[in-house]
Amino acid sequence: MAAAYTTTNKPRLIFLGTPVFAVPSLQRLAERGTYDLVQVITQPDRPAGRGRKLRPSPVKEAAQTLGIPVWTPETLKTPDAIARLRDLQPDVAVVVAYGEILRPNVLAIPPKGFVNVHASLLPKYRGAAPIQAALLNGDRETGVSIMLLDEGMDTGPVLAQRVVPIAPDETAGSLSEKLAQVGADLLVETLPRWLAGEIVPQPQDHSQASITRLIKKTHGRIDWAQPAEVIERQVRAYTPWPSAFTTWDGRLLKVLRARVVDAPVQGLMPGTVVMHEDAPAVVTGKGLLLLEEVQLEGKRPTSGRAFLQGYRDVVGARLGDDTTDLQGVPS
Repeated sequence: MAAAYTTTNKPRLIFLGTPVFAVPSLQRLAERGTYDLVQVITQPDRPAGRGRKLRPSPVKEAAQTLGIPVWTPETLKTPDAIARLRDLQPDVAVVVAYGEILRPNVLAIPPKGFVNVHASLLPKYRGAAPIQAALLNGDRETGVSIMLLDEGMDTGPVLAQRVVPIAPDETAGSLSEKLAQVGADLLVETLPRWLAGEIVPQPQDHSQASITRLIKKTHGRIDWAQPAEVIERQVRAYTPWPSAFTTWDGRLLKVLRARVVDAPVQGLMPGTVVMHEDAPAVVTGKGLLLLEEVQLEGKRPTSGRAFLQGYRDVVGARLGDDTTDLQGVPS
């Protein structure tokens, strides 16, 4: 474990972040040794897993390993929280997916502002789910923006951007990992230049902005009337959470990997399961979707072919034709 940080004449920096996506940025800032990382602020421990035991955020765990003081307030809106932030006397703050919209009286505390790592090429895909939005829309590239926070939702001026290609088999999980690393690299390149006055912030073109929605469990439900290519993108966008899912025989069936195939449908109803390449495929509103990996409620993930061997009666069935609830979908 690294030694705890002490007060120095380096720029005083506070870091606000919560999920795994924020960890590489924190680690890279600590590795540089350029800043006096006086405080990490993250969300409080939350219940997680089947036992619903309290679990610290990934950022809290990383900060403790690095020996950086951690603060886990329920909110930064209270007078006491604001006073504590002022007492830290930060020169600059870095925010990476912290989990709370910061008010103007908080944003005004550091002289060099709040520098944010955002997982899209702003102004495209502002809001809570830019990674999923890029996959759902079939984009071939996305990227990372280093920006200054203002009172709006990802509306502040941009300091730097970097384009990242999207692989054909990219999932939200794999793309998030990639963007987290690229964002961390770009952050440690950009921050010193910003503090040195070498960067002129560039206003966003608000007319080109799009807002992404917060992902909910229900968004993973597959509508088989949609084209196969749209559903395939849904599968990748909602991996690992909340997973794209349908129902069969009264149980939830997650689709973990799928592939669009060019084959005749022969007038079958969307959702109907047929055999293709010795694996289950599903008729959609346009084309077939081959189920390469699935997970039936209460079972382990398995290949589509293995699933078909164990459940031959799925062929000819129509998926998603009941009102099974969401109890089998992970929270």
